[in-house]
This record gives sequence, structure tokens and C-alpha cells, in this order.
Amino acid sequence: MTGFLFKSWPFPFLLIVFWLLGFSNLAKASDRGTRENPLRMMFVPSGDSQVILKEGQEIAHQLQRATGLHFKTSVATSYAAVIEAMGAGKVDIGWLATFSYVLAREKYGVDLLLIVVRFGSPFYRGQIMVGADRGVGKLADLKGKTFAFVDPASTSGHLYPKTLLLSKGHDPETFFSKSVFVGSHNAVVLSILKGEVDGGAAYDDARAAVAKSFPDVFDKVKIIAYTREIPNDVVAVRKDLDPGLKSLLGDGLKHVAKTPEGSKVLKKVYGISGLADLDAFFDPVREASRLLGLDLGKPNP
Repeated sequence: MTGFLFKSWPFPFLLIVFWLLGFSNLAKASDRGTRENPLRMMFVPSGDSQVILKEGQEIAHQLQRATGLHFKTSVATSYAAVIEAMGAGKVDIGWLATFSYVLAREKYGVDLLLIVVRFGSPFYRGQIMVGADRGVGKLADLKGKTFAFVDPASTSGHLYPKTLLLSKGHDPETFFSKSVFVGSHNAVVLSILKGEVDGGAAYDDARAAVAKSFPDVFDKVKIIAYTREIPNDVVAVRKDLDPGLKSLLGDGLKHVAKTPEGSKVLKKVYGISGLADLDAFFDPVREASRLLGLDLGKPNP
């Protein structure tokens, strides 16, 4: 009943309640989130690092307005760097790729705060692309070709594409004449576009991220295969972060995602259309029960 009441209250009022209820706990939590001791938020370098840094700072600004907390943002040099920084207690909030979260959870016990939603779904796919002029029409045609992956800890840009190759009987360690990690999804697309490699793996559809600067990318880089569905990337927090701060951060981020300004910046930084906790995916079921007038808590007559 309490949870239902909280969900019905406007966010500004809910924010006041959180501060009043958690003030004593927050005061004991080494005053993390103050101007002098800001919460440290790090982003994975999945796209253009300068764009991610700029939009990440804007996310922090909007989150500060929503919660009253202060933040220091940065972009990691690699996916693994975010994991290790969270494990060492040097980063409080990490925007993690899917496999990065799994590794961070298993190695350091980080907590899932929110899952990313794109186009109304918590899932996405990886894709394998090739240069349109390379004479490659299917996965088997990539044998002996050069290939670009994103990062060893990238799910759609490494883990799932290699799994796809294995499922088709191709050993990714010997299948290509040369394979490289280029650091970001944008870099994979550009490596193919510039003829530096024959093919590459990234998220679906990574070409859109560079289309503004290279409008012919959809003609010159074609998709030949997709991976199976992957759970979306997440926002995670280090395991020992104060519970009051976790609640405040989660509600603050969901509030930001629903504002016009917040929606715009999340779209720019990672193509995000929304943020949700796992329980939110049961909302359609709740809505269906309300429309049908069902109350499963009442005994049958």
C-alpha cells in the first residue's frame, strides 16, 4: 500500500519525503553527493567520447536539479576501466554495457539501478556489417577477411557476434585474416566506411550515429546478419552505496528521463528513450487488471 501511495505522489513532493526520511542516513554516508564530495558518475566509451562527456555532464546537471545532489562525470578509456573503477570504490554510478554489468556484478557485486529502454523495449540486437563493395553477402563470405570488434567487454560489438559465428560453425579466432578492437561502435562503422576493414560488429543500427557526418553510410555499409536479442545496458551503482542515495538516484533518473530536456539528452548520449526498473515491465499487467476490474488480493466469492 505504501509503495502504491508513493507512485501516486508528484516527484517534487516525493523528493522532499525521501530527504526527510533518509536525512540521518545520508548524513552518515560520508556526505557523498555534496558540492565538496560529489557522486562520481562514469560512462562507457561506446560512441564519440566527446559527445558522451558533454551529454553526460548535462545528465548530471539535470539530475542535480531533480535531486539536489552534486556529481562529477567522466568517460572511461575502456569498458573494463568502468568495472575496475567501481570495484575500487572510485566510481559510484556506472552507465554499463550489458556484459560489463554482468562482469561487474559477478566480480564486485554492483547493484542494478535501472535498465535502459529503447523504442519501448529493454532488449536490442547486435549486427554484423560489411562494406557494400566487398563482395560479401553472408557470414560465410567473411572467411579470410578483416574484421573490427568494439571492445572485449562489448556485448553487441564482440560477445554476441562471436557467439553467432560459432553457432554457424565458424571459429572467430581463425575465421578472419585479421580482427581488431577499435574502441567504440562509431569507430567500427567508420573503419568499414573508410575501407580499413572488410566488416565489423556493433549494435543495431550503429550507422545512424555517424549518418549526420557521413550521409552515404547506409549505401556504403550494409548489414548481413543480426545476433539474438540482448538485454539493454544499465545504470548500476557500487554495492556499498548508501541505500537512501540509491533510491534518490533511481527516482531522480526516472524523473529526468520523463522531462523533455532529459529525454533529449539521453537520446543524444546513448540513443535512450527511457529508463525503468525491472518492476516497471509489469505495469501493462497491472493496467490490464485495472481495466478488467480484477482484484487478485480478494478471495473468490
